[in-house]
Amino acid sequence: MPIPITLDHQPVVPDDVDLVVLGVRAGHLAADAPGLDIALAALAGFEGNVAQTLVAQTNDGARLLVGLGAEPDPTEFRRIGAAVAKGSLKQETVAVDLLGHLEGADRVAAAGTLAEGLALGTYSFADYKDPPPATVIASVIVVAKGGRKVADAVARGAMIAGAMGLVRDLVNTPGGDLTPSAFAEQAEEVAAEVGLEIEILDRAAIAEAGLGGLLGVARGSSQEPRFVTLTHRPVGRPKGSIALVGKGVTFDSGGLSIKTTAGMEWMKGDMAGAATVLGAMSLVPTLAPRMLVTAYLPLTDNMLGPDATRVGDVLRARNGKTIEVLNTDAEGRLILADALALAAEAEPDAIIDLATLTGACVVALGERTAGVMGNHADLQERVLDAAGAAGEDMWPLPFPAHLRKTIDSEIADLRNLGTSGLGGALTAGIFLQEFVADVPWVHLDIAGPADTTVAYDENSRGGTGYGVRTLVNVLTAWTKLPA
Repeated sequence: MPIPITLDHQPVVPDDVDLVVLGVRAGHLAADAPGLDIALAALAGFEGNVAQTLVAQTNDGARLLVGLGAEPDPTEFRRIGAAVAKGSLKQETVAVDLLGHLEGADRVAAAGTLAEGLALGTYSFADYKDPPPATVIASVIVVAKGGRKVADAVARGAMIAGAMGLVRDLVNTPGGDLTPSAFAEQAEEVAAEVGLEIEILDRAAIAEAGLGGLLGVARGSSQEPRFVTLTHRPVGRPKGSIALVGKGVTFDSGGLSIKTTAGMEWMKGDMAGAATVLGAMSLVPTLAPRMLVTAYLPLTDNMLGPDATRVGDVLRARNGKTIEVLNTDAEGRLILADALALAAEAEPDAIIDLATLTGACVVALGERTAGVMGNHADLQERVLDAAGAAGEDMWPLPFPAHLRKTIDSEIADLRNLGTSGLGGALTAGIFLQEFVADVPWVHLDIAGPADTTVAYDENSRGGTGYGVRTLVNVLTAWTKLPA
């Protein structure tokens, strides 16, 4: 788990910790922090607003105070936990006493989101710093009544944060180091650790499988492409079968339709969809053990070698459809076409794909919101509900019928770019729909929230791990879709 702290649960504050953190409701400073000098707290601007922090002296000694807002809400505790972590980094052991104002299910839910925030708030990517920045905090104890339910929620939150830390590490690693083969090796390690089946196709096997979209994108690179399939197969009859597909472009130069230097700056993260799926798969054996879940990860970079796919070339995807490539920087949909077709052949109950697919989606929705498209209204609604519960912003986007004509090609079945240049996120989704047959399917364009240029809440600059929590929620609550 690439999160540098351990998390535990105890019903009372232990004596042998370096720092105690107290939760303070807005308007309740005297009651929630006995012995606090209210005048000094007011002078420092501390009012108990959500995630506001203050180191203060009380009758019991120095305490880190953290605001819970006027009415503590379980959904806010992820942000609160991150603020606590950032305010406690110089202490080795920390006891966090924030949940006493909550009861029952609210306390359990808050314990889980608090654990996520505490863990994610300590994350940093320092693999290329020498020496790495010192992080003193080693262990955090979540203090709350509630016994096993609260303890299990804390453990679950720590697991989810660990999976998101894996995703962040992958997204933050430079493309020259996280090559397709290196990503596949990481997937092997995860599979061995949690007990997943894994199959890895090299270039020859990819060609034999008819994955022409993936081969076309890989033609310009000296790095070998890979296609990784991961499967969790439950004991006994599955509760349901889900296919997860993730775009895995380990670096995107744009190919012959080359990007600007500024446009390439964040393109080491163009494999965030595949990373998110891998992170979610690491949790399936523990959190959704009764589900049959298969992940399809097409992996390549998109470079400008001497035999790079040319504008105007035609590729043949796994399902036999031909694609005229009119912009080599619209490469993600080419490799997803193969992966979606393979997933559809297995006839799962549903397919969910995640991809940093279009800048157009970022223009439409901003950097923190994913676009949601698909062919099945109930499945789409489930994903949106799961995202809402996970605190991951998503917004539904349409498939206007008139845009389908814009991806018709004069010489092939499809073109990989719409003729109008408008509605780019929508035409990309419409293109992908051609490869899922009749299987219920949802496409998540995560180009905005997969990484961030500025730190906020529980997110540090760089990869965010966005999408892991949503997938976990979908899988753990799965029931049969209506026809």
